[in-house]
Order: sequence, then C-alpha cells, then structure tokens
Amino acid sequence: PEVKKFVVWDYVVFAALFLVCASIGVFFAVKERKKKTSKEFLVGGKQMTCGPIAFSLTSSFMSAVTVLGTPSEVYRYGASFVLFFLSYALVIIFTAELFLPVFYRSGITSTYEYLELRFNKIVRLAATLIYILQTILYTGIVVYAPSLALNQVTGFDLWGSVVATGIVCTFYCTLGGLKAVVWTDAFQMTVMVVGFVTVLIRGTSLNGGSTKVWEDAYEGSRLNIFDFDVDPLRRHTFWTIVIGGTFTWLGIYGVNQSTIQRCISCKSEKHAKLALYLNLLGLWTVLVCAVFCGLVMYSHYKSCDPWTADFISAPDQLMPYFVMDIFSSMPGVPGLFVACAFSGTLSTVAASINALATVTFEDLVKKGFPNLSEKMSTWISKGLCILYGVLCTSMAAAASLLGGVVQASLSIHGMCGGPMLGLFTLGIVFPCANWKGAVGGLLAGITLAFWAGTGSFIYPAPPTKSIPLQLSTLNCTLANGTEALTTPAPTAALDRPLLADTWYSLSYLYF
Repeated sequence: PEVKKFVVWDYVVFAALFLVCASIGVFFAVKERKKKTSKEFLVGGKQMTCGPIAFSLTSSFMSAVTVLGTPSEVYRYGASFVLFFLSYALVIIFTAELFLPVFYRSGITSTYEYLELRFNKIVRLAATLIYILQTILYTGIVVYAPSLALNQVTGFDLWGSVVATGIVCTFYCTLGGLKAVVWTDAFQMTVMVVGFVTVLIRGTSLNGGSTKVWEDAYEGSRLNIFDFDVDPLRRHTFWTIVIGGTFTWLGIYGVNQSTIQRCISCKSEKHAKLALYLNLLGLWTVLVCAVFCGLVMYSHYKSCDPWTADFISAPDQLMPYFVMDIFSSMPGVPGLFVACAFSGTLSTVAASINALATVTFEDLVKKGFPNLSEKMSTWISKGLCILYGVLCTSMAAAASLLGGVVQASLSIHGMCGGPMLGLFTLGIVFPCANWKGAVGGLLAGITLAFWAGTGSFIYPAPPTKSIPLQLSTLNCTLANGTEALTTPAPTAALDRPLLADTWYSLSYLYF
C-alpha cells in the first residue's frame, strides 16, 4: 500500500517546533546578555531548580533512538524491553547516592577535573579525549537515524534534515548556553509525550481497543517478558537487561559530563538529587509509551509485516511508516510525530554540544591558557559550540555505515562508557588505588571493549541468538504479486573466525 507523503500542514507543524527551539535560544541570549561569564554560559550560573533539569535529563537521554528504535524492538522481539524499568531505577539510585554527592561537593565544572584531583593530569587528559570521541560518535548516530527513517517514509529530505538539525542545535546552544538547552529540552519533552500519546490513542482505537491489542500481543508471544536464561549471548534476557542495562546506563548517567553538568547547575545538592528522582518518572513514562507503541504496532501489522514485505527497508522505519499509515486522513498529525522524533534528537545533540564545549574549555583550553579574560572565555566557549556542532553533523555521514539504531548507540556507550565508569568508581570507592592502576585499568578496559565491539560489528551474532519473533505477511498485497512470505530460515555464513560465535556474539548490553 502506498503510504502518503508529507503535506503542507505537516511541514508547518514541524517548522513550528524548530522555530520555538531557536527562539528560546534568542530569548536567553537577550535576557542574559549582561552576565557575560563563561560559568553563566556553561552551567547556568548554578541557579537552576529541579523541575526543568529533570525534564531536560529525560528528554536528552530519550533521544530519537528511543522514539524510533524501542517500538520497533518491541514489535520484533517482544516486550522484554520493559525490564529497563528496573535498570533505570538502579541507575538513578546509584547516581544520586554515590556519584552526585562527590561531584557536587568538590565544586567542579567538568567531571574530569575530579580525576585530576583524585589521580593526576594524565588520567584526566586520557578520560577527556575518550569522552570527546564517544560523544561525537554517539551524536552522529542520533542525528542520522531519525533523518534516514523519516526520509524513506515521509519523503523528508535526508541531508536537509541532518543539516537543519545541526544548525538549529548549534544556534541555540551558542546563543543561550546551558539555560537555553535546559528550557528547550523541557519543551521538547512535552512534545515527545504528546506525540506518543496521540499515536497510542489512534492506534488502539483503530485496532479494536486495548484488550484486543493485549490479546494479539499475547497470541504473538510478544509478552514473554521474564526470560531467566543466563546465556550471555542471548540478546535480551532478564539478566542482560537488568545487569547489562544498569551498567550501560550508569556509564551514561552516573559519570557522564552532560548529566553531571546539569545536576551541578542546580542551586543545591538537594535540588540536584530531586531532579534525578523526578527524571526517573520521566524515563519510566517514555519507556512505557514506547513499549505500548510497539505492541499496538504489532497488533496493527500482525498479518502483514511491512518490513518482511519490503514496503520499508529497515526496522527503524516501522514507527514513521505506522504513523503515516494511521494518520493518512489527518494532515498535520504526522508532522507532530516527526516533531516528536526530532525533539528527542535536538535535545540530545544540544546537550552533547554543550557538554563537549564545557569539557574542552575546562580541561584543554584553560589548562593551556590559564589567564584568559572573562569575555574571551565566553567567546571561546561559543566558538567551541559551533565547532562541535559542525563535527557532530559531519559524523552523521559516517553513522550511515552502522547497523540498527538502538544497538549501535548502546554499543558505543558500552565500549567507551564502561571503562570510564570503572575509572570513576575506582577513584570514588577505593582510596588505595593510584594513577598507574587507573591508567592501566582504563587502557585494558578500552582495549577489551573495542575488541569485542568492533568484532560484533564485523561479524554480527548468529541469528539463532537474536532471532526476531515470527512475523507474517499473509494478508499483504505484495507489489509484484508474489506469494506471501514468512520469515525465512537463517542460512549459516561461511568463514567465521573462532571467536565470532562466542566472544563477538555477546549481547550488546554486556559491552
């Protein structure tokens, strides 16, 4: 079936989102023009309250990867993704009770300053460089993924949207600094939830109500959530999600500059902790919305899967395809959903650019030129925002070579974030450790993680371990009149090295 493309109203709704974001940047640039310090610009003068920060944290970690990736994961692999409910809770408790107090009380702007206080300059420099690499890689995926999915389904121009995203984020980061990022995030979080809820209501009513959706999911064995198989090669089991997921997200939350920077910008430690716990509610809300969207989508396509029937070319396009399908008679609503996906992207990219600028300024520029004037510092901070905006946008071109969105982004976080998490935990929990041990551990960790991670990109896991649940194309009117297909049996690839089916096939959540 030919799904409709974008119409004028969709573009209007979508453009409105970009305009609001850009104008928040302008507003803060005008409002704060008297306060010209780099501290105002990078950490909002440490006067933020818990509400906007909580919104901001949620929206930048629930990027378009969540909006597009999670529903298609649930659609193909079942609802076990909902177990992240537990991982998120553990992550927030550890962050708020173990890591945050240390960073908040030491009065730092960049988390890597802590490493110098605790170990020495070498450790700080190594960690800073790894962080910059990780964030640019990740941001590239976050920009590219939604642009690609939307381009193929809605006819929205691919590189046009990549460049637009880069320009708008760089614009409001450079003008308004952290305050603009945080308030724009709060607005984008609202857009995301509204987008999800609209899709849920319409999708459920089209498919005979929630009971019917639930029954379909149950019959399609999409509700086998608790799988206690301990095999580390299985993609999603209770253990990979709760244990692997907790460590992956701790690397993202507990010690990541862009989270800690926002917590530090709160006016008191109490506000910072409150922001984290409030943000947990946000994470849960978005997760539940995304999982239910996946189940509704399954109910809608249970007898005609658009992916195996080749109506779309990648699973990440399922969600936009579904939206264009169910809202074809309601111009403007697909635009709202696309705005919802892009809100996730804008907030993540803006947070990354802001954090990268802070880290580079505090850890590299200030070290080299300690006597900069305040005015000069602010100009350099703004220049760094522009530089990283350009870098992250160009990285999107490279991201076009990586696989599925959720997996690629969490793999990168696992490979770089894991060793970093180890480094900070070593410093905070073990007073006896010294800098040589820290550097040795960091290098060993990075080497192992990249070896496993790169291996898994080159030799993907055998389909038996990550096989999608049954999808049928029984009732599809296929374009070329061929017979309906069901998922074909996987064929074994030849010439795989010895480690390919063990070490390289680890679940990506264990990196």
